[in-house]
Amino acid sequence: MEADIAAKAVELGTNTDFSLFSLFFRADIIVKSVMIILILCSIYSWAVIIEKFRLFKKITKSSEEFEEKFWNSKSAETFYNSLPSKLEDPMSLVFQDAMEGLLKKKTRTNISERMSASLEAGIEKQMTKIEKGFTFLATVGSTAPFIGLFGTVWGIMNSFQSIAISRNTSLAIVAPGIAEALFATALGLLAAIPAVVAYNKFNNDSKKYSEKLENFSKRFLTII
Repeated sequence: MEADIAAKAVELGTNTDFSLFSLFFRADIIVKSVMIILILCSIYSWAVIIEKFRLFKKITKSSEEFEEKFWNSKSAETFYNSLPSKLEDPMSLVFQDAMEGLLKKKTRTNISERMSASLEAGIEKQMTKIEKGFTFLATVGSTAPFIGLFGTVWGIMNSFQSIAISRNTSLAIVAPGIAEALFATALGLLAAIPAVVAYNKFNNDSKKYSEKLENFSKRFLTII
């Protein structure tokens, strides 16, 4: 083990390539594992970010179009019958579920209470779909820097071992190992920062859209 560390110390002292690929391939298995985990988290985070950005842009437009058509229709039942079989807009789905529940019930007692409960359940169901992936973004944003820090601490420990074994405190021996270690922290921040920013933005957008659904539900109840 000590011979391996000593050999690596000599190799680091003669290797002045500080490219990202070189830093990755020179790192030991623990630091490499940390880097791979952070890279995968970053890739998946960006996939979630892009998907949610498109989703909110799409549902904002589709819900506005739905509301405009709904309030210009003659009646809720007429508008319900004119809806297409496949709906993707959350507001349309909330309305459709509520109307299906209303029309299936033969009794007309406690309509307001039953419709209110149906609309609340529909909103909760749609918001659960919309907020899927938020937990992952929050988790990456809070844990990625610490995962990167773990890789950094482990890498610096290896650098100090190299110094102790080689008995050489030259900067040429220390610098490559520290650079590898700090690269792990950089990857942690690279994964965490976009995830935190995106989570805050999408969480705010989600609250606004939830309020939009609730406002529509309240106005819809007034005409039942």
